[in-house]
Amino acid sequence: GENGVGSRVVRVGTRRSQLARIQTDSVVGMLCELYPDLRFEIVAMSTTGDKILDTALSKIGEKNLFTKELENALERNEVDLVVHSLKDLPTSLPLGFTIGAVCKRENPLDAVVFHPKNCGKTLSLLPEKSVIGTSSLRRAAQLKMKFPQLEFRDIRGNLNTRLKKLDEKEDFSAVILAAAGLKRMGWENRIGQLLSPEDCLYAVGQGALAVEVRAKDQEILNMVSALHDTDTVLCCIAERAFMKRLEGGCSVPVAVNTVLKDGQLYLTGAVYSLDGSDSLKETMQTGVNYSQQNEDGPNDDVQHVGITAKNVPSQAQDAAENLGVELASLLLSKGAKHILSVARQLNDA
Repeated sequence: GENGVGSRVVRVGTRRSQLARIQTDSVVGMLCELYPDLRFEIVAMSTTGDKILDTALSKIGEKNLFTKELENALERNEVDLVVHSLKDLPTSLPLGFTIGAVCKRENPLDAVVFHPKNCGKTLSLLPEKSVIGTSSLRRAAQLKMKFPQLEFRDIRGNLNTRLKKLDEKEDFSAVILAAAGLKRMGWENRIGQLLSPEDCLYAVGQGALAVEVRAKDQEILNMVSALHDTDTVLCCIAERAFMKRLEGGCSVPVAVNTVLKDGQLYLTGAVYSLDGSDSLKETMQTGVNYSQQNEDGPNDDVQHVGITAKNVPSQAQDAAENLGVELASLLLSKGAKHILSVARQLNDA
């Protein structure tokens, strides 16, 4: 092949869950179409986040819960690339790794799946004190403010497990999940309500798939870079830069909404206290309409918050990253640090 990988077998690492497998298969499918001469082999493994199911994600306290084992395999050369949900990847990757591709984003919104007995309802129509399952501090913080009559409780496990817990027990009236995951699993018909950004801003990177590779592995990096979707890359760089400047992670409620329209990138970002009573939210925009320059040379592989996107104009990437940093700085100047550190302390306690 002209990308230099030739006829070797390319090994693709993934988590074992059904959704992770579906996501990995979709990426491998795209690669097979682009490189019909290559053979791809999928290597599935369990991660810490898959094994610890009795603890809230935000309490386990590790940034790379769903990625560490996969990265270890990448480091030991047991796999050549790894497919992740971008929202699982920390904004600073371990040295020697990069995100070599960000695929076209699926719908990033959050969705409500109702217990069969509440079919046809919306959150506002549920009886008072109904229990809503979510493992996300971000979702809970926003929805507690919007629906104070409801109770929010932790629910863990992969998508299959969470839906089973919802359907087979009477503990939960509904659960909140990412629309993208439900759609990829073929369970779109279970979505009872899509939460608009007015109801609930989404997680950084939600709905996008990322391909992580060894930063020095030029062959594989060149191969996967064909999967980059320019609009998704720019939105996710802005979101990740916002998160990184705030030093947010799973243990604090940070949320975003990004729109790219007519060469303008609009980023809305917000931080919340755990109960949602205290929050800051702002929107900023920047122009990202740059054409690709011939940029061969030493700055060939510049990373923007962990993403290497050779085929996306670097000036546009710079603008997106600056937008995220500036929006976060604006929130910090208005007191975001205090809201987040209180949220972190309460969560740790």
